[in-house]
Amino acid sequence: MVLHTMSQTVVLGVIGSDAHVVGITILEQAFSAAGFDVINLGVQTSQEEFAEAAVAHDAEAVLVSSLYGHAEQDCRGFHGVLEDAGVDAHTYIGGNLAVGQDDFEQTRATFEELGFDRVFDSETDPEEAIAALRQDLQIAPTETERATISS
Repeated sequence: MVLHTMSQTVVLGVIGSDAHVVGITILEQAFSAAGFDVINLGVQTSQEEFAEAAVAHDAEAVLVSSLYGHAEQDCRGFHGVLEDAGVDAHTYIGGNLAVGQDDFEQTRATFEELGFDRVFDSETDPEEAIAALRQDLQIAPTETERATISS
């Protein structure tokens, strides 16, 4: 198992014309506290802006937030844009991803088909996303976190 001690960079933003800033603010604080370098692109971020930032900062992960229910339209073609830019990063999406959504498994399948590595609903605790990213990047949790997890 490879253990990375250097800081890992994540690019974070709200895609499309969504202007909900609360979710990414919480995520930025949580990921920063967990030792990640967070590049917060803010709200109403285009697919191209995500790709440019991921390239510029050599990001290990791109975290997309969407709370207004139109994420599927906003994310169509997203992985093509990342690929064209040469981005090789884990992609996560979370939030309120579909209007009137009652079957999250269906929503998860939709976004996995669009190319996302992990899909989270709006109830997901940031710690869960952090733990998932550490697992995907093969980063060992710190002693403090291990103690918290096992208690």
